[in-house]
Amino acid sequence: MLLRRELQKRLWITFFVLPGLVIVAVFILLPLFLSLFNSLFSWNQLIRGEWVGFGNFRRIFFTSPYRERFFNALQNNAKWFLVTMVVQNTLGLVFGYLLSRRIPGYGFFRRTFFIPVLFSIVAVGFLWGLYLKPNGWVNAFLKLVGLESYSRAWLGEESMATFSIIAVNIWRWVGFPSLVFLAAIDAIPLDCLEAAYLDGAREIHVFSRIVLPLIVPALTVITVLTLIGSLNVFEQIYTMTGLDGSPNYSTDTIGTLFYRTAFGSVDSGNPEIGIGSAIGVVIYLLTFLASAGFIAISRGREVEL
Repeated sequence: MLLRRELQKRLWITFFVLPGLVIVAVFILLPLFLSLFNSLFSWNQLIRGEWVGFGNFRRIFFTSPYRERFFNALQNNAKWFLVTMVVQNTLGLVFGYLLSRRIPGYGFFRRTFFIPVLFSIVAVGFLWGLYLKPNGWVNAFLKLVGLESYSRAWLGEESMATFSIIAVNIWRWVGFPSLVFLAAIDAIPLDCLEAAYLDGAREIHVFSRIVLPLIVPALTVITVLTLIGSLNVFEQIYTMTGLDGSPNYSTDTIGTLFYRTAFGSVDSGNPEIGIGSAIGVVIYLLTFLASAGFIAISRGREVEL
């Protein structure tokens, strides 16, 4: 009887887990293996040619102009991660902590912070692309408040374009880490906080020595999601500056480089499926290795705490 119940339990578990496994296999694992397979051949547009092994990967890392384009794009992805991690997640942590203190207007701010997350990323990119034009609302506002000297061609200057797009992305997403951190802080036992306050601990000490160590799992989740999002950023750039990484490839990322290469290069005008597939495999590997490495490090720190 017990054996039969155990078998039924396993069958039910399999029944509910199987659809998820099928989705992962079809939409993640299968494209990964197809990309790896295609990257091992030379291609004449859409016609597969001879076996070249890791030749396409060597071209990415060691042959011009692919090497310059790839490492430039990877550098921009690194900028996305660092700026988003420092600015967006720090703001999210501050907002989450303030909301956990039930500040006046708590309910209003909690909803307001999350509203941009619900907006279509295409609509956000298109509208902010208009706002950031030289004659757009951002420069008009700066002129209105007497700061006309700070007006810029925000998406037309190499030094400002990437950071302008990142700022828009932060505006859209900051509500997500705010609510995640709020939920993590609300889950902290009140006894811990009350004991600290009774002992005369200042707010900054409560935050740094009690709250922060206890929300390390939430910090780990947000950091990994930020890392994955930064390595796979595409839509925001596509809708604001296009696929060519303008101006002068300053907004190019490995996502836009992959699309531009695999489906019709702006430089050559022809799809380079072998090179594009190799870039896709590199994106998969970077995402997996970076995420797995950070999770391992974070779990080690959790055990120490």
